[in-house]
This record gives sequence, C-alpha cells and structure tokens, in this order.
Amino acid sequence: MNSTDVLQQGSKDLGLTLNLDQMNQFLKYKDLLIEWNEKINLTAITDEREVMIKHFLDSLCCMTLPYIKENAKVIDVGTGAGFPGIPINIYYPNVALTLLDSLNKRIKFLQDVCENIGLKDVDFQHGRAEDFGKNKDFREKYDIAVARAVAQLNILCEYCLPLVKVGGYFICQKGPNIDEEMKTAKKAIELLGGRFVEKKDIKLPFSDITHNIVVIEKIKKTPTKYPRKAGTPTRKPLI
Repeated sequence: MNSTDVLQQGSKDLGLTLNLDQMNQFLKYKDLLIEWNEKINLTAITDEREVMIKHFLDSLCCMTLPYIKENAKVIDVGTGAGFPGIPINIYYPNVALTLLDSLNKRIKFLQDVCENIGLKDVDFQHGRAEDFGKNKDFREKYDIAVARAVAQLNILCEYCLPLVKVGGYFICQKGPNIDEEMKTAKKAIELLGGRFVEKKDIKLPFSDITHNIVVIEKIKKTPTKYPRKAGTPTRKPLI
C-alpha cells in the first residue's frame, strides 16, 4: 500500500473522509515538508508513509471529537511544522487558523505550505505563548486552542488556556504517560479557568501506537496574572 492509500484508508479508519482536493493538499504538504527539512530541522520523520501516519493521520485524530466546528477560530500553539493546525484546516477549510511558533524559520515554512496548498484564512504569528496570552488581541479570543505534545500538561495549560474564550476548549494531543500528567495538572487546570472534560484514547491506523487526546473546557476567565512571563511556566510549573 503506497503512502497515498495509507492516508486515504487511514482517514476512513478514523471515521473521516478526504476528498480529492484534500488528498492533493496533503500530498503537496508532504513534499514541501520533506524538501524544507533538508534546509531546516522540521521533523525526524521523513519516510513518506511515516509522515502520513505519524503527522497527518495523528493530527486528524483531533477531528474525531465533536469540539472543532466549521468556522471556529483555532490557534495552534507551538505548531512546529504545522501539526495539528494545518491538517485541521485542510479538513475544515472554513476554520480561521492561527499558527503560533517561536522560531521564525518555521513560520516561513508554514507560509510557503499554506500558499502552495491554497489555505487562505491563516494568521502566522512568531513569538512565545506566554507573551500572546497577555496580549489583548489574542487573550481569550479563540474557540479552540490545540497543542501537540510540546510540554507537560500543566505547562501547556498555562500556555493555552489564557488564549481560549469562556465556553471554548483546549485540545491537547499527548502520548501514553498522560494519566500521571493529568494528576499533576489538576490544580493548574482549575486555577487557569478550565475544567477537564474527557480523555480519548485513539489507536493510530497502520501502527501499534495509541495516543491520547485530552479535552479541557474553559469555564471562567483566566486570572490576569497568568500566563506568567516567558520561561516561568517551564521553570516553575503550576502544581
């Protein structure tokens, strides 16, 4: 089975359907990822089939839950090479997507991808989540914040929950050790105005990998002292 078939069948296994245009967008994205990866470090995964499974299908797992709607305002925090934000936007073209990353070279790659695959309503932001969480133009402006395993859950909550409006959700993709992280993050979630909703285990198609998606609802405004200044959430996590 070639990489294209893996993506098509894998999305069906997740209960999702990709049309021909979406398939072509993913194929172009894959080519650009492999091409740019020779110039800047974007991913350790460069085999085409593995890119389809561990980046694209993994990102699309977010769409198996009912929280991300068409026309939602979504921010991908610490997006890196665009995961899960760009696959979400390919699946739902009407999503208003913000890609936030601290490395400008990655932002240039993301701009190239979105221009080449025809994603129109994407806002590219270079900077740190702690600074954006304090900025009135971004604070509590999003229906959904997503993040894909960029830090421990209690740290991620301080990065992401300040950006989510009350009634919105923080959707976090994590690996197998999430149960311990959730215990540690309990206080941080409450402190930052969140409420744990669910944890969903998802087996990644064509692999023996099981990932978790944690969903946290924003039920009240984040106190103004959070997020703390850049670097503090990592050095002194809320516990």
